[in-house]
Amino acid sequence: MTFAEEVLKKYLQAGEIASRVREEIAGQIHAGMPIIEICEKVEELTMKLGGKPAFPCNVSINEVAAHYTSPPGDSRQVPNKALVKVDIGVHVDGYIADTAVTVNLESEHEVLVQAAEAALKRALDSIHAGMRIGKLGTLIERTIKLYGCKPISNLTGHSIDRYRIHAGKSLPNVSHLFSGTISAGEVYAIEPFTTLKAARGRVREAKECTIFRFLRRKSLKDARASTLLDFIFKNYRTLPFAERWLWKRLSPNKYSGAFKRLLASGCIMAYPVFVEESNMPVAQAEHTVIVLENECIVIT
Repeated sequence: MTFAEEVLKKYLQAGEIASRVREEIAGQIHAGMPIIEICEKVEELTMKLGGKPAFPCNVSINEVAAHYTSPPGDSRQVPNKALVKVDIGVHVDGYIADTAVTVNLESEHEVLVQAAEAALKRALDSIHAGMRIGKLGTLIERTIKLYGCKPISNLTGHSIDRYRIHAGKSLPNVSHLFSGTISAGEVYAIEPFTTLKAARGRVREAKECTIFRFLRRKSLKDARASTLLDFIFKNYRTLPFAERWLWKRLSPNKYSGAFKRLLASGCIMAYPVFVEESNMPVAQAEHTVIVLENECIVIT
């Protein structure tokens, strides 16, 4: 499978925007910075550069591994000596680039950052059409262990498709007897997560959910819920969104009850925040790669 020139152009544009946003925000993060300020800077710069957020900016700190974005009115701040993971998604006409960086604010766990980045580089240097997916996980795990660290075994990279951030295939960060194969024409986000050797190396779901996604349409008797569901699909389609995005454009007094009813009805779903099971710190590194017949293009 080959990429149409116009499709490749949009992926490359999304990747260029995501890279610029990642580099710019990484240099601005500091202790005491409001998390909502990081999220909004990332999302606003994405749009200023000509893209749209493919999902809410994730700012996951220390033992929080993934899926935290600021809820409405978030008062939380970046603590001292933190590992701050910033996960950024950009799309151009639905074609997505996904990238992440860990900013170390004088934490004693710089080795986690080094291990994640080294594992990502090894995976990017090795991935090719026809490669067994399980082999990629083996390379990632071995690289992480060379640094005396442990991979997060139940977080994976993933295939990407138009308007689908998780398109069906997973790329494990550990050795895996996995039957799948990397195919030409596919797009993947590769994202090693690392933690300390003494940690459990798994994440659990926290009760808090700050990211949501459209799932399905249903016949709803509630007019406000129907209106809100139409708004969500029109603006975000099947991509994840943040509740705070809604209340920038709609009245929470009018629609917050409808939002809860959409969740209860299964029309939209929530992504729980992921926390390392033993509350150990986690680092992450991520790039998006396009796999072609004879080459792979890292777009972020």
